[in-house]
Amino acid sequence: MAAGAATTPGRLDGMPEPKAASFPKIRGALKFYQIASIITGVMLLLLLAEMILKYSPTHVELFAGGSGGLLWFAPVIVGDGCQWFSLFVPGGMGCDLVSAGDGTNLSLFILVAHGWFYVVYLFSVFRLWSLMRWPFSRFITLALGGVIPALSFIMEAKVSREVKAYLASREAAVAAEASENQEAAR
Repeated sequence: MAAGAATTPGRLDGMPEPKAASFPKIRGALKFYQIASIITGVMLLLLLAEMILKYSPTHVELFAGGSGGLLWFAPVIVGDGCQWFSLFVPGGMGCDLVSAGDGTNLSLFILVAHGWFYVVYLFSVFRLWSLMRWPFSRFITLALGGVIPALSFIMEAKVSREVKAYLASREAAVAAEASENQEAAR
């Protein structure tokens, strides 16, 4: 482990340092993570809005095309077995919600798109996490960014700042060490 690892930004005591040769990969992984976290955060906020519209007393879903026009909200018919608390119980206690819309169900599209893009987000988190050699608890915290609304935006800003500061300090240390080695060789 490199000397001064405990004092470098973004490192925890006892964790191994990333190799200097992996710095370009870390920059690429960081850019990928930044893009993935913003898209995942936006998709999650859209999903949250869709869930509120569908499961709150408004009971509507967003559709494109069909009989309602370009973009429109179709009612969701609540089944007879539904109580106000049914939606909070796993399995719904026999509560059926049936969409009355025709056309393309954009609410369903948002749900599926977020699910698939969350997989891409997890890959970006794994790549950055493994290159930075962070502890597993950090991976879990970053992974939660895709399921807790707005957390991906907060984590993206924090992680970006931290990784950039870490790389800058490590590159400065590597440059200083190379300069010392050149002077010693003369």
